[in-house]
Amino acid sequence: MSAGAVTLISGGASGIGRASAARLAADGHRVVIGHYAADPHDPEETLALVRQAGGEAIVADLDVSSTASTDAFAQAALSAYGRIDHIVANAGILRRAAFAEMTDEAWDAMLQVDLHGVMRLARAAVPHLGVGGSIVAVSSIAGGVYGWEEHAHYAAAKAGVLGLVRSLAVELGPRGIRANSIIPGLIESPQSLDEVNSLGPDGLRAAGEYIPWGRVGRPEEVASVVAFLLSADAAYVSGQAIVVDGALTVAMRS
Repeated sequence: MSAGAVTLISGGASGIGRASAARLAADGHRVVIGHYAADPHDPEETLALVRQAGGEAIVADLDVSSTASTDAFAQAALSAYGRIDHIVANAGILRRAAFAEMTDEAWDAMLQVDLHGVMRLARAAVPHLGVGGSIVAVSSIAGGVYGWEEHAHYAAAKAGVLGLVRSLAVELGPRGIRANSIIPGLIESPQSLDEVNSLGPDGLRAAGEYIPWGRVGRPEEVASVVAFLLSADAAYVSGQAIVVDGALTVAMRS
């Protein structure tokens, strides 16, 4: 099920979410772009890319830390298109915090978005999925493969996404619904370009020197894997975590 399918994308205003919306639109999906009001990135730019690809989309408000908001987001998709076929749970935040100084509030805020937000979006939309429907949740090499100093809450949330997806694959399999996760490596996106909470431009350039491909990845390269996992070509792929990292996590450093 691909052409004409209705696909929800959280965090669709930038980065992997934006690239996924454009790619899926080119593949014939009708896209519902979730946008958090406080996000400084303009979802209209994503909408323009979708239209350039010949696709159809709407933008709807979405705060994945709120059950009411995720329920309303799913309803917006149903009101616009009458169905939901796929879910791309991509929304996430990244905050640097030394563990010794970690507050309950900082820990909870991270998990409310990066882990609980995946659950809420799936919970709101799964009842409407039919045979051939699927879920793709975006994890990270931080938590999905590696640890990351001063990001224990982020890594914990992203590791939790993997367990959630595997369990959904088992529980939803009898309904003909698949669930998979993607573990992006170092991808050039607004999140990773943040010098305060992530590597920043200089850090990304330096990281490219020890990635076997000689560079960090692009959002479009992750979006291609999202598109595969939602397509009929992945009809028997479920419960998997696919690493997209230019061989970073399998390379032995000299």
